[in-house]
Amino acid sequence: MTKIRPKTSDAPMLVGPLPGWITAAPAETLEDAAFRSGAALAYLHMISGQEAVPQPLWRDRLALAAAEVCVGFSGRREGGHALRDALHLTRPGDHPGPAGAIFGQWSRAVARPISVAHLGKAMDGVSAERVALCLDAMGSNPVDRAAGVIEAVLAGLPRGETVALILADAVLAKSVGKEHILPLMSLGLKPRELRLREDALRLACHRAVLVGAGQAVPLAADLARRAARLQAVVPKLRAKGADRAVDLFLARDALAPGALLGFMSDRAARRLCDRLVDLGAVRELTGRDSFRLYGV
Repeated sequence: MTKIRPKTSDAPMLVGPLPGWITAAPAETLEDAAFRSGAALAYLHMISGQEAVPQPLWRDRLALAAAEVCVGFSGRREGGHALRDALHLTRPGDHPGPAGAIFGQWSRAVARPISVAHLGKAMDGVSAERVALCLDAMGSNPVDRAAGVIEAVLAGLPRGETVALILADAVLAKSVGKEHILPLMSLGLKPRELRLREDALRLACHRAVLVGAGQAVPLAADLARRAARLQAVVPKLRAKGADRAVDLFLARDALAPGALLGFMSDRAARRLCDRLVDLGAVRELTGRDSFRLYGV
């Protein structure tokens, strides 16, 4: 299994807060908004190169936030706890429900590099032709291309908010030279803004990037600290397969002990999760005595 642990000892953590001037005041004009969103994307580009930040985990936790937004677009009220339960505690072959399906689409979309084949599989019922057209979107800058994708997708799929936002964030990431989707624009758009057109939609999308960056940057810093703490306790772990379990925790928003059964017993998996909680390296995310989920 490929190791994805961040290096934490060679260099200090370099993830500082997003500069205040980028988000201090509302961006009133399209030009101002484009300048600020470009600055935010440049800052995120720097963070995405930091080895201390567990990149797969960062993407997956932002995918949870994006899924919450999309669930809200559909008129449902499920929050993060319910989405995690739906995705991680549904039996194989069973449907996770509408909200769980939305989270599943986002989680699959961010897990692997951007491609027509992968995104077609991640989003149920979306043709490869539609994905390919979106990934080839044209525009004067990355955010404008992503805005054009939202407009085009919703013109053909009026209730396809989740598909539109996944593809928009895919185009945004691809346009700035990234291999994976980092949910950003999806975090800041309001339902009414998705129905805007042309310059009004582009302005909303530039503003949404600022909102998304405002969530993504502090999350990256927090996860870097948590990942360093998890890495520090690895020498204290004696369970067979503990290294592989740590790699999974650094890649997933949440895990049930059953996710570790491919390389350790059920009892060993539960004991390891509880041991990591005792060491302050992971958190139990549900507050329950059973059907527990754990995450960094």
